[in-house]
Amino acid sequence: VNLDGQFFTVRAVAGHMKTRGAGSIVFTSSVSMSDGLAFATHYAAAKAALTAMARGLAVELAREKIRVNAIVPGWTKAAMTENLLDSPAAQAKILPRVPLRRWGTPQDFEAVAVWLASSGSSYFTGQTLVIDGGYTVF
Repeated sequence: VNLDGQFFTVRAVAGHMKTRGAGSIVFTSSVSMSDGLAFATHYAAAKAALTAMARGLAVELAREKIRVNAIVPGWTKAAMTENLLDSPAAQAKILPRVPLRRWGTPQDFEAVAVWLASSGSSYFTGQTLVIDGGYTVF
């Protein structure tokens, strides 16, 4: 799902975007792509591969006016992470490493995703935007 699903989705939509004469693909990766994630190496590796795939596809599809970028959320409170982030251990261990001292929310990166999909970012491709409250600064 973390890599194959997005690869097959691009294969399915790229032809339609070529026919339209333009398009924008926005992948969602994870800060684990660079930090790793204990006991979830497969997840971190897939997310690292996804960001590499975004850069490669950005070059491949640029002539078709199809832009490809990746959003990299940090620790985000969502269904997948809610139990972990609510734990006192996570709050004591992880939250102090986030300079903004809070968990991200889906709303923190939705405007970026909309902008990347819009014509407002028409000269923006092959980029990885980290939205993590400063977590990866350390």
